Amino acid sequence: MQYERELRQTQAFLTEHDDFLVVAHVQPDGDAVSSTLAVGWLLSCLGKKYVMVNEGPIPKRMAYLRQAERIVDLSAEPLNRKFDYVICVDCADFKRVGTTKELFAEGAKLLNIDHHPTNDGYGDINLIVPHAAATAEILFDLIHFMGLELNETIATALYTGLLTDTGGFRYSNTSPKVMAAASKLLEYGVDGPGLSELLLEQMTLSQLRLLTRSLNGLQLTEDGKISWVVVTDEDLKSAGAVHEDMEGIVNYPRNIQGVEVGLLFKVIDEQAVKVSMRSAGKVDVAKVAQSFGGGGHVRAAGARVEGTLDTIVPRVVEQVRLQL
Repeated sequence: MQYERELRQTQAFLTEHDDFLVVAHVQPDGDAVSSTLAVGWLLSCLGKKYVMVNEGPIPKRMAYLRQAERIVDLSAEPLNRKFDYVICVDCADFKRVGTTKELFAEGAKLLNIDHHPTNDGYGDINLIVPHAAATAEILFDLIHFMGLELNETIATALYTGLLTDTGGFRYSNTSPKVMAAASKLLEYGVDGPGLSELLLEQMTLSQLRLLTRSLNGLQLTEDGKISWVVVTDEDLKSAGAVHEDMEGIVNYPRNIQGVEVGLLFKVIDEQAVKVSMRSAGKVDVAKVAQSFGGGGHVRAAGARVEGTLDTIVPRVVEQVRLQL
């Protein structure tokens, strides 16, 4: 069985080496943060040395996760050293590690743990499970495979990854296996309702202001099947918002009755735009994202596209229309 073989290879990588660098994708979401901490916890159980880093800060709402403060924000706290052994979690492609790659020693050995179907297997060891709902689900399996005993700390981290990447267990990736794992994690004292309230229901005032501004400019194609919103730096500043306040905005155009694909265009600068894509099911937005150098899942994907907003919006909309 391939999965079991990959789990065994991963276990060997973790047990045979030491002094690891653990990284997740830029602008980390709940699954990325929780997976980083889960790997850190696993390495602690093995008595290994490790450093957890990210290109930037983790979302403030993730501060409740134990050891979250140990994830080094390279934009505020540069590290002056290199690592021979690197563990990448939830990174759909190598570009997503961002500036953390500067900490990789020449010839560093990489362990790639991920659930994105577009992952090209850039690691020396690859534990990639495209049908998994979250990287946290894969780590749940790995911890069980290695015979480690869960506790409330690690259960809360894993539950966070499952909760956020399934949209509160509402998305199509919510499999019986996911629900069984969530049920098991709740047995260790995870506050399921509390996490749902914090991560899925609560909004900051700045987030609400940003949402209002973006929805004021909402647009639809003539057939009503594609809808999109735009967020600029001016919008962020006016709302007093930060990057993490954009989380979930892309769902609003997608949730309009009759819309098949919702898009969020975030202007990075005059020559680059970050595009987030959500599908109701008929369109594989991962394919759309890949055509622009990005990746993701069938129903949720994204890409950084070089060019001006005025040229990028019609290009992306047209590519989605072709998929329709």
